Amino acid sequence: MKTIKETLLEILENLKQNKSIYTFQEGCNYCGISTSFMYKQTSKGNIRFYKPEGKIIYFKKEDLDNWMLRNPQSTNEEQQEIANSYSFNRKKSK
Repeated sequence: MKTIKETLLEILENLKQNKSIYTFQEGCNYCGISTSFMYKQTSKGNIRFYKPEGKIIYFKKEDLDNWMLRNPQSTNEEQQEIANSYSFNRKKSK
């Protein structure tokens, strides 16, 4: 059974998930990555971030979601459908 402290921490974490703007650390926690990896991504320009006063980094939740969902991998079924469609179209054009 969960303790009251564990339950409160879980509630706080859920509230953070509903924010639209994250601090640097919150963004790292949301993405489940280390601060050093996130710094590498921001310095390389791989992820959009905001520095309103030129120092503290902030992220939009939407930008983090888009970054995490880039480069989707097709399922075997999707790949088979693509192959079937390609094969059908090649036969049709001959």
